[in-house]
Amino acid sequence: MSRLILREPQEDEGYWVHKLISECPPLDTNSMYCNLLQCAHFSNTSVIAVNETSDEALGFISGYLKPAQPDTLFVWQVAVSEAARGQGLAKNMLMNILSRPSLQSVTHIETTITDDNPGSWALFERIAQTLNAPLARSVYFAKEAHFKGTHETENLVRIGPFDLTS
Repeated sequence: MSRLILREPQEDEGYWVHKLISECPPLDTNSMYCNLLQCAHFSNTSVIAVNETSDEALGFISGYLKPAQPDTLFVWQVAVSEAARGQGLAKNMLMNILSRPSLQSVTHIETTITDDNPGSWALFERIAQTLNAPLARSVYFAKEAHFKGTHETENLVRIGPFDLTS
């Protein structure tokens, strides 16, 4: 495989992000407009992995700083193309986001994961180990109370505190 370049997404890449996510079940597909906004408004807290030769998007993480907790990076979605799986790309992408100078005050990561997603659990457990930080888990959006039985419970995963400045 050609070399992958990890960088902030550009606003005209929302289409490619939308396509990638649609090819990564069981990820929930957002509207293309949402993906355009993620690339335009949240590029500093998101990352795209592109094939150096073809410019094909092979990975994407969308995230944002929580408005009431600006020390917390909330990871919305992690998508890795089937062609790029098994190489540690998701972890490398997340560490790329955390390495940005504007995010040095981040001390926690949050995300939500359903019980039936072992890949995401493994990723965030590896991230917690890498950051030498505890991982806490609690119910966030319950299947019946929030989704009226139409979606599995989303568990809040919180990693931290950690220190990016050392």
